[in-house]
Amino acid sequence: MSSPPAAPAPRWPLILLRTSTTLLALLALLQVMLAGSFLNGTYDSLKDHEGNAMVLATVVVLQLAVAVAVRWPGRGPLRPLWTTALLTAAVIGQITAGYARALGVHVTLGVLLVSGVLFGLVGAWRLPLPAREARVVGGPDGTGRLPRPGGPVEVAK
Repeated sequence: MSSPPAAPAPRWPLILLRTSTTLLALLALLQVMLAGSFLNGTYDSLKDHEGNAMVLATVVVLQLAVAVAVRWPGRGPLRPLWTTALLTAAVIGQITAGYARALGVHVTLGVLLVSGVLFGLVGAWRLPLPAREARVVGGPDGTGRLPRPGGPVEVAK
C-alpha cells in the first residue's frame, strides 16, 4: 500500500528565510562598519555598535523561528535550521565577549560570525523555491495564459 503523494512545499517559509538572511547580512556588515568607525576614533560609534548588536540578536532569533518553519511545515532542508542555531549561539557568545571586554575573543568571533552569516545568506538564496500553484483565470484557451508571441493570430473580418 503506497502513501498518498506529498503536497508541494509552500513557498512562504523560503521567502521569509531569504528575507531574514538578507537583513541579517546587512546588519552584520553594519556591525563591521561601526566597529571600524570606533577603532578609527569615532567613539560614539560604540553605542551604535551595541544597539545594532541587539537588533542583530533579535533578527537571528526570529530567523531561528523561520528556519523551523522551513523545516517542519515547509518540509524543507535541515541545514538552515542548524546554521541558524549555530549563528544564534555565536551571537550570544559575541555579545557576552563584548560586554566582558574580551576583545581577542570578540574580534575573532566577530570575523567568524560575519563569515557564517554570509554563508547562510548564500545557502538560503541557493535553495530552490517550489513552483507556484497553477491558477486558472480564463484566457483564450481556458488556461489563464495569453497566446504565445509569434503564434497564429486570428483577425476578425
